[in-house]
Amino acid sequence: MGIKMLGIDYNKASVDIRALFSFTKKNAGAAMEEFYSEEGILGCIIVSTCNRMEIWASTEEDWTGCLFEKLCQIKGVDSSEYRDYFVFCEGREAVEHLFYVASGLKSQIIAEDQIITQVKDALTLAREHFCTDNVLEVLFRMAVTAGKKVKTDVIFSHGNTSVIHQAIRFLSDEGYEMDGKTCMVIGNGEMGKIAAQTLREAGADVTVTVRQYRSGIVDIPQGCKRINYGERMDYVPKCDLIVSATASPNYTLTKEAFDLLDRREPLLLIDLAVPRDIEPEIGKLGYITLYDIDSFKADAASLQMRESMEKAGEIIDSQIEEFFSWYEGRDLFPKIQGIKADAVNEFNSKIMKTMNKTPMDETERKNLLNAVDVAVDKVVNHLIFGLRDSLKQEAFAECVAGLEKIYEGK
Repeated sequence: MGIKMLGIDYNKASVDIRALFSFTKKNAGAAMEEFYSEEGILGCIIVSTCNRMEIWASTEEDWTGCLFEKLCQIKGVDSSEYRDYFVFCEGREAVEHLFYVASGLKSQIIAEDQIITQVKDALTLAREHFCTDNVLEVLFRMAVTAGKKVKTDVIFSHGNTSVIHQAIRFLSDEGYEMDGKTCMVIGNGEMGKIAAQTLREAGADVTVTVRQYRSGIVDIPQGCKRINYGERMDYVPKCDLIVSATASPNYTLTKEAFDLLDRREPLLLIDLAVPRDIEPEIGKLGYITLYDIDSFKADAASLQMRESMEKAGEIIDSQIEEFFSWYEGRDLFPKIQGIKADAVNEFNSKIMKTMNKTPMDETERKNLLNAVDVAVDKVVNHLIFGLRDSLKQEAFAECVAGLEKIYEGK
């Protein structure tokens, strides 16, 4: 069995290139089913965020298919044009990559908060579409665990870790302060809510757009106001800054709509969506300053950041070894369970001779047998996994095979 990953991210591809290969929740499910239907693919998970898209596959060892060609077929693009934007890794390299991704150490904003949830949600979606297997299940669950441990045990040099926090720090360094500014946030998904809340905490007057049909059921951050999405252009002339963060396939702000405005006061626009929410042509208007999600990067070069990265790396390495301990021994687990069951049965058959000579009622006998079962199971478990931790994999497998033979024919 093999573990393989095909990915594209902000390091090699611009927003517009990444947009070609991004997936919504709905079409990610359909794509996973297509990959999963390929002969030799045992499980598939798609991770698709603003900064990266990755196809994860658990395959048979002799699988010779191509994730990239299949992806381009699904997306309807010419594979020869985009191959250089992708990276491919497998085995230990792929496992290490996922653990670092889930811990936020490969994010545009180092140690950002959202990636753990995004990796976890990708696994959940794969489950819903019946596309995962036990290898990807354990891999993703352990990667999420590693990410949580890094988040808990490692302090990075910056406090809040999302793109909007970095954007505010960036603008503050440029002399632009949010306090007292009038802001509109287009979009009320997870990123939109974080943006609205963060701007509000920075002292801005924040209004959030809400689709009319969802107006009565959508919660917005405390202290923010709301308007219908259809009224957004009417509100633009009142704004100092606008953030757009939706999953819309269409532009939320267009050059045509801006050409109809009388306003010519300086206006900042921040587009946090992939694909883009704001038509790039708007950025050519003289009074507009337009940023996209690739405009904001954290400084990973400071001494404290490097020390934090090293500490996080130690945690991740430990978690990776734990995964491979499971992965390399997974085929032995059914055999180990059988050995434990046989050992418990043998012990019970021997102790029953003593129990039959000891006066006790049926309830006492049943409770004692249950306690014996648990105790023997724990002792055998301790012995077997003690062997696993002290022996090389091949030697341990030989020990398990020897223990199996003890009970053959009994």
